[in-house]
Amino acid sequence: MTKRLQRELEKTKKSILALGAMVEERIRMAIKAIESWDADLANEIIRKDYEIDELEIEVEEECLKILALHQPVAVDLRFLIAVIKINSELERIGDEAVNIANRVCNISKRKRLELYFDFKELAEKAATMLRMSLDSLVNLDLDLALKVLTLDDEVDRMHREIYDKIKEVMARNPDYVAYLINLYTTSRHLERVGDHSTNIAEEVIYLIEGEIVRHGRWDAKTEEKKG
Repeated sequence: MTKRLQRELEKTKKSILALGAMVEERIRMAIKAIESWDADLANEIIRKDYEIDELEIEVEEECLKILALHQPVAVDLRFLIAVIKINSELERIGDEAVNIANRVCNISKRKRLELYFDFKELAEKAATMLRMSLDSLVNLDLDLALKVLTLDDEVDRMHREIYDKIKEVMARNPDYVAYLINLYTTSRHLERVGDHSTNIAEEVIYLIEGEIVRHGRWDAKTEEKKG
């Protein structure tokens, strides 16, 4: 590896981690907005979305420039491929934060409905998956990336439970259908944060192992090795 290529790869790594930190902050802001139904905080998330979009474009341009000028191979090529895909997933997580903020803005206009459930556990689990996926990238930690994959089922289960509870509340409060649909959509956006975090973890596994593990292929390979 030439020194110039090494410098460019290090710069790209710093850029993708900066984007990850920014996205993680926006998800934390979105969770806080949900807890307080704070429309002002939600509007701040929406207003700052352009920052994530601009950095996502910068990271992609950096990767394409390295591919064109240096034609990297082996692990360097895998790194750039993984970064391009992770870059896209992070931008989508940023979009989910904006989607949640839009739901908060809608709900804050209505009188609060007393509910016997909240989003705290689901939101914290989704945020944990995001943090773990980014940590696995920083440290190239295979075990941590695999842990993210196992947590995805938990997030899916929590989302289904909230959906069932919202249906029950909706049957008793027909005047609040639009309000409750916004709640369901909020849960769906949190579940999608978990999905995108899982995708990031899968790209980290690809970076470390050189194996594509989407669509359950890692589970299949694990069972094959056991056999």
